[in-house]
Amino acid sequence: MERNLPEEEISYITSHSSPANKALEWLTRQTNLRTNHARMLSDGIQGLFLSMISRIMSPRKILEIGTFTGYSAICLAEGLAPDGTLDTLEINDELEDIILEAFVKSGYSDRIRLHIGDAKKTLENLEGPYDLAYIDADKREYAEYYGMVFDKVRKGGVILADNVLWDGKIFSSGKAAKDRQSSGIMAFNDIVARDSRVASMILPLRDGLNIIYKR
Repeated sequence: MERNLPEEEISYITSHSSPANKALEWLTRQTNLRTNHARMLSDGIQGLFLSMISRIMSPRKILEIGTFTGYSAICLAEGLAPDGTLDTLEINDELEDIILEAFVKSGYSDRIRLHIGDAKKTLENLEGPYDLAYIDADKREYAEYYGMVFDKVRKGGVILADNVLWDGKIFSSGKAAKDRQSSGIMAFNDIVARDSRVASMILPLRDGLNIIYKR
């Protein structure tokens, strides 16, 4: 389940890690001011983790499904190879203005391609191979996204999936575990765990991050 770190622990971690892109401070404020779902925003520690994974891999192509206001996309873009690009998908067209503003402020607007619309339709028209993919969209459709993304990721590539512990609901045997979002996450985690084509682990970072390596 989601772990809320003490403020002093968060402060220590961030003060002893590389500084985040200044655009992320602006984006955090604007997301709280201009949207009703600021809780969906990636936090600073998760953002640092995404940035570090990307820097280690130095990917030429990244795919992101579900960008919200663009925080995670900016973090992932920080590790792109010099000629690298990132395709990010978002269904809510009302967020387009704040997303594009954030990309400009981050300095990565020429490296990130925003696709507004239904992710499944957009995925049909995107070609790999991608080095890194990040799934953080409709939890009911995680298994379907996984199936669509898998062949677009190169051998040796990585797929990350957020919220896979779903605030502990997936451990419950009551009604909480029977909603479609919880069921979708549970089905996805089961599929990945049984998939012999990958090696995976769930990292208990924030609300759970499934790290999937394609063999």
